[in-house]
Amino acid sequence: MSESTFMGVPREKIDWSPRIDFELCNYCMECVKFCPHGVYEVHENEEQKLIVKNPNNCVVFCRACGKACGVDAIAFPNKNETTAHIKTIRKEAEGNE
Repeated sequence: MSESTFMGVPREKIDWSPRIDFELCNYCMECVKFCPHGVYEVHENEEQKLIVKNPNNCVVFCRACGKACGVDAIAFPNKNETTAHIKTIRKEAEGNE
């Protein structure tokens, strides 16, 4: 089950999900094994075998799958920029009340 909001902001408005560097990825699937939120999907018979299928299932500020990646093929958005974006959305929402 994914979060529907984070800090009062709808999850779909927060850009926080893994980015896979396919030049580094060796398809070990440690990220898939590690993540319990169904963020990734494996496509065995395709060139791009691993995709971020459900980006909004990723827990905001979690980077655990990236730490599990032995070749550092997983990156995330900048945490400070994401935090600032969340604060901006919250301020805008408060102004509309």
